[in-house]
Amino acid sequence: MSQTLNMLAVDYGASSGRAVVGSYDGNKVALREIHRFQNEPVHIGSGLYWDFPRLFHELKQSIRRFAAETGGSAASLAVDTWGVDFGLLDRDGHLLGNPYHYRDTRTDGIMEQVFQLLPEDRLYALTGIQTMQINTVFQLYSMIRGSSPMLAAAESLLFTPDLFQYFLTGEKAAEYSIASTSGLLDPYSKTWSTEVLERLNIPPSLLSPVAFPGAVLGSLDKKVREELLAGDMKVVNTASHDTASAVAAVPAESSSYAYISCGTWSLMGVESDTPIINDRARLSFTNEGGAAGKLLFMKNITGLWLLQECKREWDAAGSGLSYGDMQSLAARATPLACFVDPDSDRFMAPGGMAARIQAFCSDTGQRVPHSKAELIRCVVESLALKYRQTLDELEELVGYRLPVIHMVGGGIQNELLCQLTANATGRPVIAGPVEATSAGNILIQAMAHGEIGTIEEIRQVVRNSFPIVRYEPEHAAHWEEGYERYKAVVRQFAL
Repeated sequence: MSQTLNMLAVDYGASSGRAVVGSYDGNKVALREIHRFQNEPVHIGSGLYWDFPRLFHELKQSIRRFAAETGGSAASLAVDTWGVDFGLLDRDGHLLGNPYHYRDTRTDGIMEQVFQLLPEDRLYALTGIQTMQINTVFQLYSMIRGSSPMLAAAESLLFTPDLFQYFLTGEKAAEYSIASTSGLLDPYSKTWSTEVLERLNIPPSLLSPVAFPGAVLGSLDKKVREELLAGDMKVVNTASHDTASAVAAVPAESSSYAYISCGTWSLMGVESDTPIINDRARLSFTNEGGAAGKLLFMKNITGLWLLQECKREWDAAGSGLSYGDMQSLAARATPLACFVDPDSDRFMAPGGMAARIQAFCSDTGQRVPHSKAELIRCVVESLALKYRQTLDELEELVGYRLPVIHMVGGGIQNELLCQLTANATGRPVIAGPVEATSAGNILIQAMAHGEIGTIEEIRQVVRNSFPIVRYEPEHAAHWEEGYERYKAVVRQFAL
């Protein structure tokens, strides 16, 4: 290519967002953060909502800064967000209220009502999506069941990243990766499931045509350009679900690997050309859309949440421990002394996390961790062993061995976790990049510009651009014995 391509990724997480400029020269991509902002849900009356006008304002500030810093070389932008949530538009394209937050209580008891019309096993067979109360299908049916006047006035439904991009361009689409989180999409045809819509009385006209990552949605609306002092730039459908963008940036050199996108939550899985749908998979795995027509067959695991909650508790007490300090403490603690199940319901709520970890160990007859070092070591080792358990399940379901694990995301800054994951799984762990979501978002935009042709080329650019660290497994016999004890603890607590 003759000149550097400048693209903007605006990445909305469930608690904060940021804007990152990616500059691609045909060989490498360089990332630079230009804006960061909070994303705090708002209680109004009995509802929990996203503050969409404020979040759209932050998107506009991101574009304004991008345009000012890159001038005439600003090529395109794309938005990625969390999954399942949506906004409703009336016939004039006006937003019918702030979108609900997925933790809103309107879906309490709704799954059971849906299953009376469409049994759980049939819904999974039709969509491949793990049953969770937050899924769009349950949110939407709660509005149908409640005869929502907002829904009655709606002409169209747009998922969160599609909603942001609609107000930039005036163009409606349902990007594939985000649409797949809904529990409404057929994973075989990659179109809306007629049976789900008919059984639940969801009007098909609400849903926009499915668009795929790497397609240009449109250009910035003239009024938006004038307001933001921005030139003409494309708005691209990236892999708009943040997990899908992160997996696109996994620097794999073969198709046989497992990935872990690691942060507050961990998403662990494989890429597949076809969905994996059976009774065993239905217990805890989901089939979501990825880049380049791939499916992401994966499990949602509680990630660094337990550590984050312990740190918040200790910070409030004035400890001043950094995450680096916490790693150093844990590295000196006795290994494989006690375990918890990170996915246990008793760890879901915030507050009092250290005491709940101790109670879990006591209730299962284990040595109780008392010092901060012991608590941290317990959590990190338990998470590594949870990854091992998930790896065993994945290999059983896909029918082949996964020889290497790629870890991406902010969690890989915990080097102890990366090494212990290699130890626990008996597989090399390749860690990097930290900024996988932004890198994936931007390099899929480069596909829309015709500068990159395949997912393999994206991964080559990632390998060219970011430091990658390899961790080799150690102490195999010790970890095999620890894994057997971990499984016994988890089984005991589940009884």
